[in-house]
Parts: sequence; C-alpha cells; structure tokens
Amino acid sequence: MIVDLAKDLTPVALIGAGGIGKTNIALTVLHNDRIKQRFGDNRRFVRCDQFPATPAHFLARLSKVTGASVENPEDLSTLSPFLSSKEMLIVLDNAESILDPQGTNAREMYALVEELTQLETIFLCITSRITTIPPDCETFNIPTLSMEAACATFYRIYKDDERSELINNILERLDFHPLSITLLATVAHHNQWDTDRLTREWERRRTDVLHTEHNKSLAATIELSLASPMFQELGPDARGLLGVVAFLPQGVDENNLGWLFPTTSNGTNIFDKFCILSLTYRSNGFVTMLAPLRDYLRPKDPNLSPLLSTTKKCYFSRLSVTADPDTPGFEETRWITSEDVNTEHLLDVFTSIDPEAGDIWDTCAHFMEHLYWHKRRVVILGPKIKRLRDDHPSKPQCLVELSRLFEAVGNIAERKELLSHALKLQRGRGDDRRAAQTLRRLSDTNRLMGLRKEGIQQAGEASEIYKQLGDTMGQAQCLRGHARLLYEDKQLDAAEEVASRAINLMQENSKGHHFPVCRCHRLLGDVYRSKGKKEEAIRHFETALGIASSFNWRDQLVRIHYSLAGLFSDEGRFDDAHAHVERAKSHVVNDSYFLGRTMELQAGFWYQQRRFEEAKSEARRATDIYEKLGAAKNVEDCRELLRRIDREMNDSEFLGNCATSRVH
Repeated sequence: MIVDLAKDLTPVALIGAGGIGKTNIALTVLHNDRIKQRFGDNRRFVRCDQFPATPAHFLARLSKVTGASVENPEDLSTLSPFLSSKEMLIVLDNAESILDPQGTNAREMYALVEELTQLETIFLCITSRITTIPPDCETFNIPTLSMEAACATFYRIYKDDERSELINNILERLDFHPLSITLLATVAHHNQWDTDRLTREWERRRTDVLHTEHNKSLAATIELSLASPMFQELGPDARGLLGVVAFLPQGVDENNLGWLFPTTSNGTNIFDKFCILSLTYRSNGFVTMLAPLRDYLRPKDPNLSPLLSTTKKCYFSRLSVTADPDTPGFEETRWITSEDVNTEHLLDVFTSIDPEAGDIWDTCAHFMEHLYWHKRRVVILGPKIKRLRDDHPSKPQCLVELSRLFEAVGNIAERKELLSHALKLQRGRGDDRRAAQTLRRLSDTNRLMGLRKEGIQQAGEASEIYKQLGDTMGQAQCLRGHARLLYEDKQLDAAEEVASRAINLMQENSKGHHFPVCRCHRLLGDVYRSKGKKEEAIRHFETALGIASSFNWRDQLVRIHYSLAGLFSDEGRFDDAHAHVERAKSHVVNDSYFLGRTMELQAGFWYQQRRFEEAKSEARRATDIYEKLGAAKNVEDCRELLRRIDREMNDSEFLGNCATSRVH
C-alpha cells in the first residue's frame, strides 16, 4: 500500500507502539524493487533520535543525508532548490523525538516537517510513536502480527523447524508483538534452549526474559517512550496510572475515569496522551495496552501502588451496594456487566496476597451476588472459596452466592453440594436467619432435581424458622417455593392455594417487595395454564409482566414471555408462541443459560409444526450454549430432540419416496 502511494508522492506516516515494526516496514519500502526503480540512489534514511531536536540540527542532518551540501542551512527554503531538482524518498525514523508537542522547539520542528511533506518532489515516510503528524500524511496505524507471521518470525531466528503449541501459546500471550517475539527467539537461540526450557523460563520470568546479550530489551524500548517530554509533562501520577491500566485485564473504561481516579483531576487528558504516545490503545470503550507492555508496567507488588490501592477501594466500595431488585439503586449495579473481568482479577490477586482477610471475601460474595443478577457465569474464584477454611467468617455466604451462579448456568448438583456445606456451617454457628435462607434455596434446588419430597420438607423447616423469627416475608417466600414444588408435582389445587397465601402475606406485610410478588403471579400463571384456565393464567402473567416491565427486570421478563409462549403453543397458536419467544430472547442480557432455554423451547415449537430444518438449527444453537456452560442434562435433552427430529426427517423422506414410487 505504501509503495502504491509512492506513485503520487503522497507522504506517509507509520504510527504505533515501540517495537511494533514501523522501522522494519519503512526499510522494506526503502529497499523495494519498485521503489529502487523509481528513486534509484535518491533514497535517504534519517534517524531522528540521533541528533538534538532543534531546527538547526535537523536541517544540517537533512542537508548532509540528501547530499545538498549546504553548510548551516537557516531554513528549508535554503535546501529547496536541491530537494526540488529530483524525486527523492526520505524516511524520518523515530520522528516522535522531533514531533513531540512538549519538546522545546516543538512548533518550529512540526512546521519544518509539514513543509517537507508539501515539496512536490519528495516522498516522505515518517515512523513515529505519537500521532501528532502533519495533516497531509496518509496515516497507517501498525497492527500486531498474525499468528502465521509471528510463527514465521520466531522460527526464522530460533532455527528449529519443529513447531510447538507451547510456543504458539507464548506468542499469543505476547499479543504477537514483533519486537517481543524477535527478542524471545534471539534469547532462546543464543542460550540454545529447547521448547520445554524456553517455556519454563517464560513462566518464571515473563517479559524479563526479553533481554539479549547485546543489551537489546523490551524494557529499553518502553522506557524510551516514557522518557519523552510529552509523557514527563503528564506529572508524577502518569506512571502509576499506566500501572493500573497494565494491571487490569480489560484496561480502564473511559466512562469510569471519574470514580476510578477521584484524586486525578485531568484524567481524560492524561489517558488521551497515553493513546497519542501509543502506550495504550482504545478497544470497545476501554483504554488498554499490548500484553508485553502490560507485563512490564504492571505493579510487581500491588500493595505498594497507591493508585492501584485507590482503584481497588473504588471497585470494592461499589460492590458493597446490595444488588436487590426491590431497591432504588438496583439499576446502578449493572455497572458490573462491563467491569466483571477487572473486578474478578482484583479479587483473585488480593485474595492470593492475603487469603485470611475478611473484608475481601465479603466483597467476593457481593461480586457474585452482582453477577447473579446481571451477568450469570461461573467465576475463577470458585476453587479458592472451596479451599477457604470452614471457620472463616465469610465462607458460608461465599458458598451460597457461588451456588447461585452454578444454578444459573444449569449445574444443579454443584449448587446443592455448596448449599449443603453452607447450611452445615450456618447451623454450627447458630445463624438461624441465614440457615433458613439456605434451606429455602436448598428446597428450590431439590425441586429442580426432581426431589420434591425433600424440597417440601426443607421449605417447611425454613418456614418454621422464619415464623419463630417473626419474618413474614421469609415465610411468604417459603410458601412460594412450596407452591412451586406442588405445581411441579401436579398438585395444582394445593399449589394455587399456597401461592395465593404467599401473595396475600407479601401484599399485607411487605411494602415495596415487588420482586417476590412478581414471581408469585408468574407461578400462579403457570398453575392456571396447567389447569386449563387460560384467562386466569393470562391475567396473572400480565400482572407479573406489568410489575417486571416497570422495574425493567429482564430475567423476569424473559421467564414471563417464556411461559406465555408455552401457553399459546398449547392452543396451537404458534405465531403468538414464536412472538413471545422472540420477546424473551430480546430481554436476555448476559444470561447464556436462559438464552439456551428459549432456543430449546422454540426448537420444540418448530418441531411441532414439522418445520424440521428450523427446529434442528435452533436445537443445535441451544446445545452449543449448554455445552459451553457444562449444563449436562440440558445438553442431553437437546440431543434427544435432535435425534427425534432426524428420525422424523428420515421417516418423511422415506414416505415421500414411497409416494413417488407409487405414482411412477
């Protein structure tokens, strides 16, 4: 592309981080056959970091390199007669050293380079780490390598034709950064490390290994960027802020600079400058950086970084707000959907640093609570929670919140195991209220496992504890769970009576508890649907829909439309059923499991309509989701549906062939 631009002598700027390959690209252009044919010997390469950034030094170097032979030129017009006499390619390499806006002679240097781009006989190619370049330049932001190119680069230096997946993994973790790959291959080749030794050294030393015997290193390249006047002008917090960006896997959300860095007054400007300096880049609303830079710049001891400690407190403070659908601040807790990876990393690191700290494990429980409501998934913290000593004060609640996430992705057996462990700990501590909550959740878990007798007994026990505590709301929720068990056991009259009692208790004694009321109406809708009382069912579903819509409870909206879809399919009204399934899908946000459920339901509708291709497509999509989540029972249900679809399709094809034969 650059060679093509040379036809019209269009000036070019190659922009990117240190070590990204800008100079190599410029040199490749310089020695390209078409370029040689066009410019002959009039191809010049100027290292801008090898002389002081003053107009006098720049003009003198330009005069010498181009062969103008003008002694001490005062301005570019002195050199123009010579430069205009022939077509010439000039590469200004490392031009950030003369174009840095905070440099002493920044304005004059910028003007000189801009004037050079306007000479009609000059094809100017600039390489720079900063984006401050003359406007007439065609700009190329240089990306990292592809996997194929990264491997070619590595093995060309490493001198080993046997490819290894271990090497591929390291290259990927280096973000395919060209200099890092070159240094890694050079160090491995010089030391004659085999693949296993290289992997061990990488795991032990990470980017510290990227230092050759000839003092070429990633550290030197990064420090060169940090030594620029523009970076130094940002003040003493700049390196600390870069450390926070490096520490957080997602980087920093630009919309959250205010609450993440409350003590930094000009945060927006600083982060803009980071991007201008190619130290960071923007990705999906986050300011992040390449993996090698991240590894080098992240704080080696997180506890010793004041800015990281402040950032941690900001995250943990936001997590302390309870994610309760019935509270006014519930919508604000949705911030976790975009910051979950960063938050989880903070918790993972700091629970490793101080495994005994109580406050951080409480925060861990809050984090999982937020995920349950807004982004249901399994967390990497699970094994740590299980290993936490049983007498740790935070363990029972962490187990409970972890269990909810497992239930949300369809792993009911794991949920039961975690809740049983939590219940044992709570009873041992005499914590009746939490034990009742856990019993209620165990009751619901046993319902999902088809163990209704056990579930009913636990719901009754929980209800009795709540009664002793004088907690009518807890009693009402136990009644709702009991009613759901009766409903699934086909005891519809009993389910109707118990669910109605639950609603009455909630409405009489619990102002503001709209969420459980909504769930009770949804349950009664299911009960009346099963009893064939369509109008009553729709009335309760619409009541639930009205409550859920007013609070924008997406998970309830999904489930209500899901139930309405089933109701209309009972009557063979598949257009209405499909419409409600689509509405259910539209409300699914960060809940892959229930997205799979809606797809599985829709596949069943298509199957009933004998539209087998659509049914198969939807069932396969649901299966893929369940497999990723590890929801084994749901996977098997979908596979059984796919087998039935295949049998029906084969039978239809066979009957069709028979009919054709009879006609013939």
